Amino acid sequence: MYEERGRECHPLLSGNRDEDSKNPSLCSSEMESLTSICEVILPPLPPNSLNHDQESIQQFSTLSASQHPIPNKVARLLVNREFFEAVMVVRLVLKLLSSRIGTLLVAGSLCLSHKWPYVNKFSEIGLDKREKIVQRWFKHSFLTPIRLGFVFIKSLCTLVFFSQVNENSNNPSWEAIGYQVYITKEHSKQQKDRPLQKGIVEIINETDHTLVKSLVQKGLDVTENLKENIISINCDVVIIGSGCGGGVAAAILAQSDKKVVVLEKGNYFSQTDYSNLEGPSLDQMYESGGILPTLDGKVMIQAGSTVGGGSAVNWSACIKTPPTVLREWAEDHKINLYKTNEYTLAMNKVCERIGVTEKCIKEGFQNQVLRKGCENLGLGVDYVPQNASENHYCGSCCYGCRSGDKKGTDSTWLVDAVDHGAVIISGCKAEKLLLTKNDQGKIKGKRCLGVISHVLSEKMSKRLQVNAKVTISACGALLTPPLMISSGLKNPNIGKHLHLHPVLMAWGYFPENDSYLSGKSYEGGILTSLHKPGFDEKYILEVPALGPGSFAALTPWESGKDFKERMLRYSRTAHVFSLVKDYGSGEVKSAGRINYTFHKSDTENIKKGLKQAIRVLIAAGASEVGTQSSDGRRFKCKGSSDEDVEEFLETVDAKDVPLSMVKDWNIYGSAHQIGSCKMGQSEEEGAVDENGESWEAEGLYVCDASVLPSAVGVNPMITIEATAYCLAQKIAYTF
Repeated sequence: MYEERGRECHPLLSGNRDEDSKNPSLCSSEMESLTSICEVILPPLPPNSLNHDQESIQQFSTLSASQHPIPNKVARLLVNREFFEAVMVVRLVLKLLSSRIGTLLVAGSLCLSHKWPYVNKFSEIGLDKREKIVQRWFKHSFLTPIRLGFVFIKSLCTLVFFSQVNENSNNPSWEAIGYQVYITKEHSKQQKDRPLQKGIVEIINETDHTLVKSLVQKGLDVTENLKENIISINCDVVIIGSGCGGGVAAAILAQSDKKVVVLEKGNYFSQTDYSNLEGPSLDQMYESGGILPTLDGKVMIQAGSTVGGGSAVNWSACIKTPPTVLREWAEDHKINLYKTNEYTLAMNKVCERIGVTEKCIKEGFQNQVLRKGCENLGLGVDYVPQNASENHYCGSCCYGCRSGDKKGTDSTWLVDAVDHGAVIISGCKAEKLLLTKNDQGKIKGKRCLGVISHVLSEKMSKRLQVNAKVTISACGALLTPPLMISSGLKNPNIGKHLHLHPVLMAWGYFPENDSYLSGKSYEGGILTSLHKPGFDEKYILEVPALGPGSFAALTPWESGKDFKERMLRYSRTAHVFSLVKDYGSGEVKSAGRINYTFHKSDTENIKKGLKQAIRVLIAAGASEVGTQSSDGRRFKCKGSSDEDVEEFLETVDAKDVPLSMVKDWNIYGSAHQIGSCKMGQSEEEGAVDENGESWEAEGLYVCDASVLPSAVGVNPMITIEATAYCLAQKIAYTF
């Protein structure tokens, strides 16, 4: 059910692929153990065990995650998406469980039998006993590595199980859990037009024989070196990345009569390409398929990887840089831009271009919960400005806005760039910056002459070399530093000072018959309400977008039956999260390998916010609340006293210790990555100067979230775009 696009089928609409049956790169004994664990996580239950006579729920109770192709998909995600250390932990667990001695070590007497050979491998043990074995892993601290391996598998298994779709774009569990994907079948002619079509070359549609012709047809100066298998493009400016930074920079520089080429690693999806399907969308529109943890596994990171970058998949929040942050950046970090009228005007221009509205007409269920809970507690709650109309009620903008209402860079700034002659090349990953010795008597020892890229297509062998007077890295705080470091730049600030705006979530269940709040958790504008406490508090409260797969991956596991019962509550479970302006920081020196260290104040602030989130959920009328702590901690609200609530809140924690030292833990989330190539007044204080230019290489600029001096504390889209707007204006006057 692929949607035709040019010479090749576009894969976004389908999760039913031939690769489901391919070898998942685990040996047969490991696959046997993995399958038996998947069955424990989501086991087949007797038809009446979930206490519902609804046919879809009866069917759901009998489904198992051990059924094909779930284990194969889990294995493939593990091997292809997880970092090396995580894969090794999981494979160690699988190896142990595939042998009798290993199973005896981690299962004890539950693996013993009265028949030869008296000790069973994990897969040979009955399902009830297997479940008890896994439950024991959560009770003994010396089994933490085994428990961690199980949690990795559980997260992947449940994500796959609840997000995979068949040839009809459906999942057999969705009706039971109250989930429905809304797909508009017909589009108007205007909607069918792809906004960037006249200026984009999509590598997914090209071959070695067609690429040069396609580039020339877009008006580019192209030469081909057959001996080295390189296609060279000459232009004024090459921009690596098309998100909030790169998209704005492309528009400003193209409008300044510069010949601009934008390289984007991801593919191009327009309104009619979007499917609203969680699995395929995460796989193809997010960095590492939406599965990108820090190296210690404590923070799960989401970042856009498509034309439009994060702006194509974010939650539409358009919050201007807080005045306190502007003062901090201007006074403490001495970046003069942030105290100028120029920056204020840039924020206004950005908001105007992306069509920001101040208040939506109708709020979705989760935002109703946050608003009503805050109001009942006497807490302030603000409307969140959106880069969409007041009527915007799309709950799936995190998979691309199928309504076409949200205005990301792919439908605004990049359109402006293309209208002024810019060319975008999608499916093309920057490999190395072209740095040469600066022989023009300049202070800087190097000069950047462009970038070498490789194309992400198995059908092609050629590389692209883009020669440019100015090179701008705008591939985000996670990928700009690795590109600069791998190209030979040495400034010690490159890759450091990474901020993540870490979040922890609380949940509340609102039975439909007992609540005055209408709707389902996945409906309506994703983020339209915001609670900002007093000046002394360093957290904010917001609500997330969680498809059923993501919801399941976060949900604590206590038993197979309990997990299925939790999933039946999916559509009426609201989440509220606590987000902090973090003072801790991390580093990213190579792609996909992210270290992060919490500051003590961050864990304290996030815990305060998490407790307040629970109070808000209770005040809104939740019948039960809890956290995502791995021990499944929860609290029944009906008939409880204020003292009971506070007693429960005393158990809520935000630990900052290695996962190997605790029996229960929370997985933090991050959707904002900031500051890993920050601006500074000197090369000792920053990776680039206050114009965004590298201290080491003339003609090399950075124009994305990585240049921000510290965490913002709120959704950063407007801050990134306004900063890019100002930096691009300065760059335009340099040549």
